[in-house]
Amino acid sequence: MTLSKQLLALIAALFLMIFGLNFVISVNNLRNYLQTESEIHAQDTATSLGLSLSPYIADQQDPILETLAKAIFDRGYYKEIKLLNVEGKVLFSFGQAPGASPVPAWFKQLLPLTAVAAESEINDGWSIGGVIEVSTSPEYAYLKLFQQARDAFIYSLLAFALSVGLLFWVLRYILLPLKRINQLALKIGGGDFEVIEPLPWTTEVRNVAKSMNAMSRKIANVIKNLNARLEALGKKLHQDAVTGLEQKNSFETAVKKLFMENVNAFVFLVKLDGLASISKELDDQAIDQLFQDCAALMKQAVSTVNADDITLYHFFGAEFAALAKGLDIIKAEQMAKALSLAMAQLGHQYHKPDIAHIGVTAFNPLSTPADTLAAAAEAYEQAKLIGANSYYIRVSDERAKTTADWKALVFDVIESQRYRLNLVSPTLSFSYDSILMADAFMQISDATGNSVPVGTFIAVAEKFEKIIDLDKAVIDNVLTLLASHDDGRAIAVNVSVRTIKSVEFRNWLVHRLAQAPLLSGRLMFGFSCYAVAKELSLFKEFISFVHSLGAKVLLKRFETLSMSIETAKDLKPDYIRIARGLGNGVSHDQAKQAFVENMKEAGELLDIGILAENIYSDDDFKFIKAIGIAGASR
Repeated sequence: MTLSKQLLALIAALFLMIFGLNFVISVNNLRNYLQTESEIHAQDTATSLGLSLSPYIADQQDPILETLAKAIFDRGYYKEIKLLNVEGKVLFSFGQAPGASPVPAWFKQLLPLTAVAAESEINDGWSIGGVIEVSTSPEYAYLKLFQQARDAFIYSLLAFALSVGLLFWVLRYILLPLKRINQLALKIGGGDFEVIEPLPWTTEVRNVAKSMNAMSRKIANVIKNLNARLEALGKKLHQDAVTGLEQKNSFETAVKKLFMENVNAFVFLVKLDGLASISKELDDQAIDQLFQDCAALMKQAVSTVNADDITLYHFFGAEFAALAKGLDIIKAEQMAKALSLAMAQLGHQYHKPDIAHIGVTAFNPLSTPADTLAAAAEAYEQAKLIGANSYYIRVSDERAKTTADWKALVFDVIESQRYRLNLVSPTLSFSYDSILMADAFMQISDATGNSVPVGTFIAVAEKFEKIIDLDKAVIDNVLTLLASHDDGRAIAVNVSVRTIKSVEFRNWLVHRLAQAPLLSGRLMFGFSCYAVAKELSLFKEFISFVHSLGAKVLLKRFETLSMSIETAKDLKPDYIRIARGLGNGVSHDQAKQAFVENMKEAGELLDIGILAENIYSDDDFKFIKAIGIAGASR
């Protein structure tokens, strides 16, 4: 029972007791008053009637005696009036016959009134001529008492009802700040750090509100500081310590992002193949300086190219790369020439004329990140055959030739559901030492039995608007798997942006989960942080929709380059899975350790489970488990 209801019940009970006692006392006092008045009235009537009859009592047969007594009796307040002579003989008597009474019998039993009798002697000169006896009827007193009690009860009941109603609204107004405090506490638990403004006027509640506001601001500052630390650590983890360029894991993330963007892009792979001979002549510090000089010359070279975005990378050792968006083949060749001249300048500086070669390939959305790097490596091998510090641009026409084949394959696979659904990357819950969740992964083969890249398949399915049918079929199969495996684990599925926007899909999902309400809590929707960051409002609304159905949400491949923890807080996912590059190597990398620990703190404050992905080594797995995040996969 709520506090307002408890207070209302308590005060209403006190009011009822007060009104009840007041009513009982009032009615009882009125009864006593009417009883006393009846006694006085009976005696006064007997006395006055005796005085009125005394002039005529000498002649006991005089009709005036009876006439005067009858006139008094007819007023109706009397039960009986009778005249007796000195011998006690009744000369005349008037009495009321019993009749129907408007007063209920139970009322008479509850508040009894007795009939009062009084008498008065009638003097005939110096002697007593007779006695007049008067008995009052209690019916009139009962009627007055009943009417007064009824009216008092009605008015008391109305006053009680009005008082309780007024009390209800007063309590509601007084306790409204407590409701706001409760809502604030729930919002703080959910990651919304608001404050109560204006403050309540009740002193005690005002102090509680101030304390809640202080706590909310303090936790908000903690989250803000954690976010700043995570962004700094994320930037540090993605930057090469020597050159300041992005590392290879950033390149892989960027290439994956390209699959979601409809842009032209080129990948430039720069290898310092002269490093092997130079390293024999230089110490480690000089080698680091070489890398820094190479990075500086590459930055200078690409600054002359007009492109939407160019990012430079240092993979490791002698391998550098560049990812340029918004280039056509002419601008790509212009950039390749600029890099070639920069490498020639670097070779001249270190007395190594043939120091590097450059492989260039156009990004193919129907390929995989590994295929893209392999194509750039093939172009690099071709560049080595051309000459010193030369470049080779590999422009494949494979996409144009295979688009029709891809379309036919996608339609055939989706319509016939010719794919296999595997559960991969089981995530171990560190708290319960059991499998928390697994990812649903499609395995697709073409007509010849060769495996088909899933990423490319999804991209083509989305392009030809078959992705919604595919996502519905996958979710349906996952729910079937969940029904057949009662082990408590959840299964994460991926759905496309087109599917999320589809009203028809949402209606289907509501209907499908209504058929299996016990399974909705084990169905998990997984979204990459990069995809979510591109359409925040859409995903925020869809996550709320998914939660309303009882399903869960996982944000995958979390890194601060794609999404801040502040943004994740607003989305309210159930789990965040950090990018695999930030979990592997954590046992000997202090920056990664700090990142995972900060993520764990943020997750505890925001009530979000933090997961790690594909941890390879036992040392890393043990270290992550010791940190205390929710779980990890291997």
